[in-house]
Amino acid sequence: MKTISLSMIVKNEEEVLEQCLSSVADICDEIIILDTGSTDQTKEIAAKFTDKVIDFEWIYDFSAARNKSFSYATKDFIMFLDADDVVLPEDLEKLKQLKQELTDNIDAVSMYYHTAFDDQGNPTFKFRRNRLVKRSNHFKWYGAVHEYLEVSGNIYYSDIAITHRKQDKSLNPSAKGRNLDIYERQLKKGITFTPREMFYYANELKDHQYFGKAIDYYHQFLDTKRGWIEDEIRACIYIADCYKALGKTEQEIDALLQSLKYDLPRPEVLCRLGDYYKNQYKFHQAIRWYMLALTIEVQDDSGFTNTAYTTWYPHIQMCVCYWQLGDKHKSHEHHLKVKEYNPHSPLVKNNEKFFEDFK
Repeated sequence: MKTISLSMIVKNEEEVLEQCLSSVADICDEIIILDTGSTDQTKEIAAKFTDKVIDFEWIYDFSAARNKSFSYATKDFIMFLDADDVVLPEDLEKLKQLKQELTDNIDAVSMYYHTAFDDQGNPTFKFRRNRLVKRSNHFKWYGAVHEYLEVSGNIYYSDIAITHRKQDKSLNPSAKGRNLDIYERQLKKGITFTPREMFYYANELKDHQYFGKAIDYYHQFLDTKRGWIEDEIRACIYIADCYKALGKTEQEIDALLQSLKYDLPRPEVLCRLGDYYKNQYKFHQAIRWYMLALTIEVQDDSGFTNTAYTTWYPHIQMCVCYWQLGDKHKSHEHHLKVKEYNPHSPLVKNNEKFFEDFK
């Protein structure tokens, strides 16, 4: 059986680290914790699980820290997690089975990353990451922030998921604004951003509500024509988000339509176009966009997937549209569809009572 090293970099993660390590300790033959300057109980918690708790001076470079943590690994494969990640019991069982089946001809294992959830804890946003890599290949991390692990060779696509339990930034003040600060430091040094760095810098600007500047960098990224297609599509969607925040509806729609230049329409884009017509009380047109969103089949799952836009969201909007058009029967049909997907949602319960009152 192949062996696994868990590699992590941490700082002030006392609120979440124990649940992370507890969830995965059974599968790891070695745990390496690289601490970049914790001032809380992070290192003491890590010491419950491993004697490899290593201090590393923070140099505003996540890749440098990741690569250093990888350098201490001694097992056949290296797995990485963040402190606010967990491996749920059902995925741990899959991981145990995978460990039994790992062979030398596997260079990396891709796993799902679940980062957003509905009221019942079902994942609503997911994407893939190469999560487990063969140590002897000496794969490296790149990028000072929003770093990525460059892999090649035979990649095994598993159905194992890592669950991200987003940490409240107020519990870890050192994380607040950290990524934006790193990018700003790089710009002051005169470092030229790669297209990928332009995209992620724009994301940070958007998240910190610097919408105008974010739009500029998204356009710079798109103008390079060297981005990953999924990032290009997300850039268009995020430009639309910025314009929406600025109250510029026409520019928002233009940005959504621009995404159609890159690939088949994404369900999120179609639903947002439906929202545009619904908000103008053009319910027939809105319904066409929502229906179209339900017909889109994802050809592969290597990109970003928000399941809401192919499940309950188009139906809840059509429930409203048909009601406004006076077709109570069809409105109720779409309510029932929403109930199939998300039966315990407060929205569903409110609509259930609404329809009861009109019987």
